[in-house]
Amino acid sequence: MPIRYIFKQLLLPPGGLFLLLLFAWWLRRRAPRLAALCFIAGFGGLWLMSLPVVVQWGARLLEHEPALDASAWPLLNRRAGAIVVLGGGREQNDPAWGGDQPSAIALERLRYAARLAKASGLPILASGGLHFGQPPSEAHLAGQVLKHDHGIETRWLEERSRTTWENAVYSAQLLREAGIERVVLVTSAWHMERSRWCFEQNGIEVIAAPVGFMGAPSSRPLGGWLPEAKAVWQNSLLLNEAVGLLVYPLAYEAPDASLSKLPESPDQGPAEQAGAEQPERP
Repeated sequence: MPIRYIFKQLLLPPGGLFLLLLFAWWLRRRAPRLAALCFIAGFGGLWLMSLPVVVQWGARLLEHEPALDASAWPLLNRRAGAIVVLGGGREQNDPAWGGDQPSAIALERLRYAARLAKASGLPILASGGLHFGQPPSEAHLAGQVLKHDHGIETRWLEERSRTTWENAVYSAQLLREAGIERVVLVTSAWHMERSRWCFEQNGIEVIAAPVGFMGAPSSRPLGGWLPEAKAVWQNSLLLNEAVGLLVYPLAYEAPDASLSKLPESPDQGPAEQAGAEQPERP
């Protein structure tokens, strides 16, 4: 997984755009025209990545599920058997907490899941494995946050997954054992379409509960045309998600066939969790 992570960071923006600038410098004497094209593509791509308005445009292409109406929250227990909240990465070795903590994206999802659980009375399944094979899992950290910050005990911890697909595969196993076929799925709005597809492919019906919308109108200065560092990060998440939407239907087969290809659980073999989707995944 570290090799996959390295290639991903080099090929997807902004890493790929920096490579174009590097090629432009290297080719400046050997192939001036090609160097100019590389420079324009690299610099132009970085400029677009830095614009909040591009974040809004991109997010609106991915955020297809509407937010759940608050008036429907208390009735969710009539429509589903559990709430599934997906991990969104973790921050390592935070001295304030004496260890790892969920990322800001993960905390946003957990807060929303906790609010839905309190309104509906539904149990929560937290899904998320390890970072580069090192404990604690994202699901374990989620359970701690839900317990200590929101007063909610997590019913199930799915700690084996490395990807959104594996979130769905391993969560579906736990849910079927409990006789649950429909869930309220909590994840970021821009991540919902791929997540929903994965769970439905694994036989779990989904009531979408997206949170953290990026496509909503904002009051950025100059209409979002002023470059911001945060926009580079947000656009990288959206691009990663767009690639995932294209690749997942090609990379993953029907559930029964895919289960045999997944790594063994930690108590059956080598540690399977090599990294979370930060947002990649987120």
